[in-house]
Amino acid sequence: MFDANSRYAKQPTYSLTVDGRAVTAVSIPLPTQPVLAGYHPRAEGERLDLIAGRYLKDSTRFWVLCDLANVPAPAALAARDLIGIPRGGAR
Repeated sequence: MFDANSRYAKQPTYSLTVDGRAVTAVSIPLPTQPVLAGYHPRAEGERLDLIAGRYLKDSTRFWVLCDLANVPAPAALAARDLIGIPRGGAR
């Protein structure tokens, strides 16, 4: 259902009925707490996917940066000047 590098890839699914339709859902995983390697000074307008691509070698893993900053969504990091970078890419 999810790509292998998704935070939801190993989460169990469950079924429920919404408005009379059966749907499959997944629980939101608890954030990981990777070890901090340092900080990236974010330039104005610099996107998280580009930062993730540079440091994590996978632009789709921008959510790891969100977990490290303890924010629920990428937009919550928009006002931050420094973006925490996990040691070793935090798999």
